[in-house]
Amino acid sequence: MDSIFLILPKLMAAKVESLAIKIKLTILPQKMKIMKKNLPMWLLIAALMPSFVYASALDATEDGYIGLIPAGNYRLTKGRCDECHASPQSLWYFKDEIIGTTAYRPSDDTVSLVWLGSSKVFTNARILNEDTIALSNGETLAFGIVPKIKTNLSYFNQASLDYLMDHPVRLRGEVMDDNGMPRFVARTIWPLNFKILSSPPKPLAQGESLQQLVRSNNGGAQRPFQTRVLWQRPPSPDSAWQGKAVIGLMLNGAQGDDDEAHGGHFGILTGQYQSDGDWSRWLVNNFYNLDSYSEKGIIAAPTPADKYLMDLNNGQSYYRPSYMLVAIMRDSSIPQLYQSSINKVFEDFYRHNITYDHAKSNCAGISIDALRQIGWKVPERGSDGYLKAVAAYLYVAITSKSLKDARNVYNYITEESTRLNPAAAFDAIGNDMLMLANQHAERSLTLIERRFSESIEALVYVQIPQIPSSRAFGQAPVYSFDEYLERAPADRSQWKIVPVEPRPFPDNLKGKAALELAKPSIVPVPVAIALLLMLSSIVAGGWWISRKL
Repeated sequence: MDSIFLILPKLMAAKVESLAIKIKLTILPQKMKIMKKNLPMWLLIAALMPSFVYASALDATEDGYIGLIPAGNYRLTKGRCDECHASPQSLWYFKDEIIGTTAYRPSDDTVSLVWLGSSKVFTNARILNEDTIALSNGETLAFGIVPKIKTNLSYFNQASLDYLMDHPVRLRGEVMDDNGMPRFVARTIWPLNFKILSSPPKPLAQGESLQQLVRSNNGGAQRPFQTRVLWQRPPSPDSAWQGKAVIGLMLNGAQGDDDEAHGGHFGILTGQYQSDGDWSRWLVNNFYNLDSYSEKGIIAAPTPADKYLMDLNNGQSYYRPSYMLVAIMRDSSIPQLYQSSINKVFEDFYRHNITYDHAKSNCAGISIDALRQIGWKVPERGSDGYLKAVAAYLYVAITSKSLKDARNVYNYITEESTRLNPAAAFDAIGNDMLMLANQHAERSLTLIERRFSESIEALVYVQIPQIPSSRAFGQAPVYSFDEYLERAPADRSQWKIVPVEPRPFPDNLKGKAALELAKPSIVPVPVAIALLLMLSSIVAGGWWISRKL
């Protein structure tokens, strides 16, 4: 009998292959009761097990690592969870979203909440057409995609399907019941040929810069996925990348049909390198405005790279090109230290102790502040100055008749460049990484900076194309406020803007610091002083004239 058990699955596989994929896990017991009348139970199990297990979607908590932490350290839930080890403030934003929360009280380097969006994963599949996917063992499964969010102006179309059918893909989504048969509904589609692999180093040439790489081909939205090793430590027995921790910079370009988004977007990511070059589960620390509903459904959170870039509604790669600079580290201390620091920032962010502001505390500012706080003193690049800001304030106030608009422009001009512009943050940190890797420091280094210089194994530049869809192709982001004004229409009434609805946050959930935050004055002090001087000059001039008369 033992020998029969060993060979029978192989003999029966061909006969049951098409049957097994049609069996959904939740209805398997009912199907087995019916089939039990015709087959002995042991024969049924032996016949079905090889094919069924292979075809089953993975639970998201069985999916290797999420960032630096094993996926098994998290449990799947939604924000209405009463027993999660996550703050009520963070859970409030994810009431109906699938998240991963720690099954125990989180340590400093464990993210207490990760936005996954889906509970199931197929790690390797191929899209055959809009209704069918083929799994890695050749079996087929009914297929669909999540609906478009109503406020999302563009979406997945035939061009998207044609592009993704050319690649093996990784899928996040749900197994749904479709008239008694399983159907996989995808929310995230990740091309598996987007791999980061070791290759001979090709350093920046004389006169070549990171900014030129980003700007080339108008941002490269329609170019293929590319990687380039800009620096690598000379080979040594322990120089393999497998299992090494990474810390990286994510820069997303300008959108092609939104004049409020020429500045792009920025985040810092952490993770662990896999030998197959798959980086879909690296964790991107993504900051967005919590006080309005994103038209694409984006919520600020740490989220895996496949979700961040390739979610069908809010993945960055569906509406602009992206660029990444990845440092592969000999040890995990710096990635863990940054992740620990940014975890605390997220907690303050959800409590509204930190308020998102497009000039003072945006995605770039919050991210680079956390990096500087752990001791990485990325050089600042200054602002455009107060004289220019005061003049701009007065001009906008007069022409637009809005002190609020004037104050916003003033804030943009006076904010330090690496905190204001995602592209400037990417450029400043990236050039600092190159300087530290090559040990060409022109400043006294902190402990963290010296550790980075000693621990870095390689530095890889990655260019990520935009996935074709009904949306216009984007381009490279701007690097300054002046460049922003040059690109956007001079007449603000001609700007393409996607309106969003406010999302009020309950006062009883706000942190103490949030309740004590004072709103900034609509008239900045330098402007008030300038106005006072102007008024004084007018009065003095009038007095002098009256004396002469």
